[in-house]
Amino acid sequence: MTRKDYPKTNAIRCLLQHDIPFEVFTYAYEERGGTRVSSRELGVDEHAVIKTLVMETDAKDPLIVLMHGDREVSTKQLARVLGVKSVAPCEPKIADRHSGYMVGGTSPFGTRRAMPVYVEQTIFDLPQIYINAGRRGMLVRIDPKDMTRALTITSVQVAIE
Repeated sequence: MTRKDYPKTNAIRCLLQHDIPFEVFTYAYEERGGTRVSSRELGVDEHAVIKTLVMETDAKDPLIVLMHGDREVSTKQLARVLGVKSVAPCEPKIADRHSGYMVGGTSPFGTRRAMPVYVEQTIFDLPQIYINAGRRGMLVRIDPKDMTRALTITSVQVAIE
């Protein structure tokens, strides 16, 4: 896709603003299909498709967790790392309000509200990742190390296989 062919979401604007090289990929979005569908549609390993999860602590403080598509987040381990009683996924309407994106199209880039971003450590071992670009059915391929140019990131080990 050329730079004129895709929508200019807040995520795309953020990537451009921070001079992060990216390539846009679109696919037919399926409700509740998740990374299984996007990896199948793009013909890429689900491990390289990164989920952007909006969660909150027991004190209702929002945060973002970036996780491999084929892994789950251990909320108990994440709570231990954060030093809080518990962490849980936000309800979709609340996640939408915090991020400014619709669930299924949530990107860690260009969120409405600044939130801490926690990234599964092994994501940085990949040469490239596919991550949501701020719209359902639209991902960008980037070097995961470039995320630090636009986001303040804390690396964690909270994956469940």
